[in-house]
Amino acid sequence: MLEIHTILCRAGTMDNYSYLIIDKATGKSAIIDPSETTPIVTLCEELKIKPDYIFNTHHHFDHTDSNLDIKERYQAQVVGNVNDASRIRGFDIGVKEGDIFLLGESKAEIIDASAHTQGHILWYFPQDKALFTGDTLFNLCIGGLFEGSAEEMYAALEKIKNLPDDINFYPGHEYTRYGAADALKKLPDEPMLKEYLIQAQQKLSQGLPVAPVTLGVEKKCNPYLVASTLNELKNLL
Repeated sequence: MLEIHTILCRAGTMDNYSYLIIDKATGKSAIIDPSETTPIVTLCEELKIKPDYIFNTHHHFDHTDSNLDIKERYQAQVVGNVNDASRIRGFDIGVKEGDIFLLGESKAEIIDASAHTQGHILWYFPQDKALFTGDTLFNLCIGGLFEGSAEEMYAALEKIKNLPDDINFYPGHEYTRYGAADALKKLPDEPMLKEYLIQAQQKLSQGLPVAPVTLGVEKKCNPYLVASTLNELKNLL
């Protein structure tokens, strides 16, 4: 079983989320998308954790900026898409679609979600009902198409939609407020969305992340997941 800690990085600017995940059975741990060194190290020191790995979803600087710092401080190995090896800082171990990566006894399935960037991957822990989506899926919105096409984003979102409803997803940024207005415009009659926004505002007012939210709820409230055809998605982009 995983213990998951959310770490707010670049607060007030890009509002990135990095994650410290710990396999409870073995103590093996990893940082997902280290964006800023200080808040990550502060939490690791507080918990007396020395991360064994760095898991990257994609190469963008705001998800890899602290790779080298964390790697040097803790002798952690950097894991990312094998096809993105040249663009991920400190790259050590390559994975690809369909691979299983073991963090102690916790099993991550690698899902290719190339669209936001080519080589973007999702880290999916089915036994722990946890999905780390990087910049592919945010609360009520999605990541922009920096390198991919609408067709590729549609394929990536279909993979997410095919996962079980009880999976909790953990995005790479706190962008709920950005997605809220558009979600209300596109889905004005969705009762679940109104409750979603109430809970989101309560969390944000307390300085808490909105995530995790289950995919079952997100599938009802996120216009990009509600879109059932490529043309519907294109109209949203």
